Amino acid sequence: MVVVDASILLLFLDEKASASIPNGHKRVEYLIDTLSKEDERVIVPTPALSECLVHAGPAAAAYVSILDKHAAFRVVSFDQRAAIEAAIRTYEARQRGQRKGGNPKAEKAKIKFDRQIVAIAVVEQASTIYTDDDDVVSYAREAGIEAVRLVDLPEPPEDPQHGLPFPPDD
Repeated sequence: MVVVDASILLLFLDEKASASIPNGHKRVEYLIDTLSKEDERVIVPTPALSECLVHAGPAAAAYVSILDKHAAFRVVSFDQRAAIEAAIRTYEARQRGQRKGGNPKAEKAKIKFDRQIVAIAVVEQASTIYTDDDDVVSYAREAGIEAVRLVDLPEPPEDPQHGLPFPPDD
């Protein structure tokens, strides 16, 4: 079981979303295709879905429909168990001197959303979180979950069927 955050999910759902690297959309599509073929469940935490839908605007219903129809995806709520997990991790971060419970340069709301995403991953026993967010990477690793950035995703292989270079008709 793996988790995707909003930065990755948005690249899958919206071809117009900007990627931080070349071929970001293709890398994410290849990731989802590969995970689907391996029958791997892809968890979409509700905080990540919410963040994604904010960017969607009028396309929000279409995004939800895509997720509902794609067998690999499962939307998971921030429930009581995840709330307890997030609270424990935030408390521990504060005990280590992180006044807001996370990145001191981030707003409290962002820290809470990011910690909620990681808490859902912990509760769901995810092995990996795919993200392009430095704070989510940090919180995931702190929780013992592998974090994979967009730049680390492989590019899809080239099509083995290349066209033949025929001369133009005269």
